[in-house]
Amino acid sequence: MLTDVPTPKPSRSPRTFLWAGMGFALSLCLALLVVGLVRPRQEPLQRLGKLPAFRFTRQDGEPFGLQQLQGKPWVANFIFTRCPTICPVFTRKMASVQKQTAELDGLALVSFSVDPAYDTPERLTAYAQKHGADPARWSFLTGDYVQLKDTIVGGFKIAMGREEGGDENDIASIFHGSHFVLVDRSGEIRGYYNSEHDDDVARLVLDAARLVKSGE
Repeated sequence: MLTDVPTPKPSRSPRTFLWAGMGFALSLCLALLVVGLVRPRQEPLQRLGKLPAFRFTRQDGEPFGLQQLQGKPWVANFIFTRCPTICPVFTRKMASVQKQTAELDGLALVSFSVDPAYDTPERLTAYAQKHGADPARWSFLTGDYVQLKDTIVGGFKIAMGREEGGDENDIASIFHGSHFVLVDRSGEIRGYYNSEHDDDVARLVLDAARLVKSGE
């Protein structure tokens, strides 16, 4: 009686396994490269200098300054309430930052008036309410003009002033920078973000979240 004898399968040579291993390694390297291109490693935020101590008056009439901000990361901008051009947009951008960072526990927002003689606490309160500012998170500051200018220009390195010949009643002569400034818990500047560029504002929100989560 004849029986079927199974035909032996050819064994794979060591060279076959070598090429298969090399192919797998190459595929893994390509995959890691693609991931690296899609998700680049985040660089640490810059350290751009410590702010000097300051103390001004908040919209509720209370003293407020760097001491009250110690231990909190915060975002600053620079506005004045009777500004007809950039400030309403700049403040709406800050309101958007407030909304997008609502879940970031401890992040503060601070708007400095560059027109403090006109921007009394009462006017700042009305302006804050108009733009939906949460007083628990968002402070509006006024005070002595010279001290504010020293803080904004000397500390934040942001432009502020009046054109030559302009006085307190000439709002067209008032100028100031349009960048947000991100500050860490120790009072050190960690970034500047152009409020006129939406991608910069988006980057500000991400960097603020990084500071909150890292504890810096």
